[in-house]
Amino acid sequence: MAPQRQLFSFCIFSVLSFSTITSGYGGTLPDNKPSTQRFAPMYSYKLGKSVPQEAGPERFSLHTLGSTLQSKRMVTNPFHPIHNVSGARPSTPAPISVDKFGAKGIDHTDDTKAFQKAWLEACSSNGAVVLLVPPHRSYFVKQFTFSGAQCKSHITMQIHGTIMAFEDPKTYHFPNKSKQQYWLTFERVQNLVVEGPGTINGNGEKWWQSSCKQNNITRTLVPNCNNDAPTAVTFKTCNNLTVHNLNFEKAQQKHVSFENCTDVKASRLRINTSEASPNTDGIHVTETKNIDISMSRISTGDDCISIMGGSQNVYVANIACGPGHGISIGSLGRGGSEDHVSDVTVFGSRLTGTMYGVRIKTWPGGSGYATNITFQMIQMDNVTNPIIIDQNYCDTATKVINGECKPPPLQKNTAVKVHNVMYQSINGTVSKDGQAIVFNCSSVPGGACEKIVLDDVRLEKGGAAVCSNVKPTYSRVDLPLNRCPNQ
Repeated sequence: MAPQRQLFSFCIFSVLSFSTITSGYGGTLPDNKPSTQRFAPMYSYKLGKSVPQEAGPERFSLHTLGSTLQSKRMVTNPFHPIHNVSGARPSTPAPISVDKFGAKGIDHTDDTKAFQKAWLEACSSNGAVVLLVPPHRSYFVKQFTFSGAQCKSHITMQIHGTIMAFEDPKTYHFPNKSKQQYWLTFERVQNLVVEGPGTINGNGEKWWQSSCKQNNITRTLVPNCNNDAPTAVTFKTCNNLTVHNLNFEKAQQKHVSFENCTDVKASRLRINTSEASPNTDGIHVTETKNIDISMSRISTGDDCISIMGGSQNVYVANIACGPGHGISIGSLGRGGSEDHVSDVTVFGSRLTGTMYGVRIKTWPGGSGYATNITFQMIQMDNVTNPIIIDQNYCDTATKVINGECKPPPLQKNTAVKVHNVMYQSINGTVSKDGQAIVFNCSSVPGGACEKIVLDDVRLEKGGAAVCSNVKPTYSRVDLPLNRCPNQ
C-alpha cells in the first residue's frame, strides 16, 4: 500500500502545483476563463484603439508602465526546464578582458590597441564568448571599428567600466571629410549583445564649441566652424542586435546610431548630455527594420529619438525625454532625395520641457512618404510644440525667407507625403508662448498631409492650433483656444 499512497500524494501535489502556476501565470484556468490575478495589462492595446483599464494619475506613470511591460516579458513557460537536472554545471569560457592585452584604464593612456587585440581574440573564438571592460576604470580609446566580418562567435560585450574618447579633436583622423564620421563602430556583427551597466563617454565639449550648428541656449553661430564631429557609437549592418543597460554621456554629435540594421532591441539606456550641446541626438535610426526601443531616459541637445529614411517597423515605448527636441520622424527628403518611413509606433512615453513633442519633419522638394504612424499614450509636460508636422522644414544652418528655404529646393513641385497618422491619448501642458498643434503641410498636389486623426487629445495652457493645407479628423479633442478646421 505504501507505493500506492506515495503515488496518490504525488498526483494531488501535481494537480495543486499546476493550478497554482496557471493562476499566477495569468493563463487559462480549467474552466477556460482567463485569469486576472496577475499581470493584468494597464491598457488593452490595438493599433488605433486603446482602452484604459485603470483611471487616475498613474495612467501615465513610466514606472508603472515599465513594471507592467517588464512583468509581461519576464513571464516564462512554467514547464520549461530551467535547471540542469543532472547536477553538472555547463562549462562557460572565462571572459576575455581588455586588461589581458595591456589596457591600463589610467587617465589619458591610449588603450586602443588593447581593445583591438581583445576584439580579435573574441571574434576568432568558437561559440559564445564574453568580452569584458572591467569596472572602476576609464579606458581612453581612439577611433575604432569592431568588425564582425570574420567573426565565428556570438559576442557579448560587457561594459562595466567607462570607455572614454580623447577630448582633443586633433586626435581624430578622418580620411574622407565629405562623409559622416564615427568614433566607435560595430560593423557587420551578427547576434551581438552590448550591455552595461557601464558608461560610454564621448568627451564632446570641444566639438560642441566649434560646431556649425547653433548653440541651443545662446542661439549663436561659431565663426570658422566645422561639421566633422563624429557619432559616438554606431551599429552598422548588424542583425539580431541587443543593446542594454548602458550609460551614454557627452557625445561628440549623435550618441547612438543604428544604420542598416535588422531585428534590434535597445532597452534601459540612459543618455545624459547638456541641453546646449548641438546636434547630439540621443538615438538615431536610419535604414533599419524591426527595432524595439524601450524603457530609456534621454536628456540631450537635439532629438531624443530621430527616425530617418529607410526605417520600417519601429516600436518606441516607455521613453522619458527631456530636455531635448522630442521624438522625431525625419528630417526626410533633404536635397530633393527620396525617403520612406513606415509602421512606426511611439507608445507610453513622457516628454518634459522639450522644444517639440512628437514631430514629423520633411524638406520641401523631396519625395517618398511617411505613413502608418501612431503616437499613443504620450504625456507632455511644459512642451513648446507638443504635436507638429512640418513639410517645409529647414534646419538652423539654412536661411528661411518668406517661408522658403534658401537656396530653394531642387524640385519645388514635390513633397514627402505624410499620411495615415494617428495621435491618440496625448495629454499634458503646453509651455508659455507655445502652440499646441502645428500642421505646416505642403501645398503640392498629392504630397500634402492626409488621413491625420486626433483622438483624445487634451493639452492645457499654451496657444492655439496653427494649420495649413490639412483637414484632420477629431474625436475628444480639448485645446486651449481653437483647432484646425476639418472642412
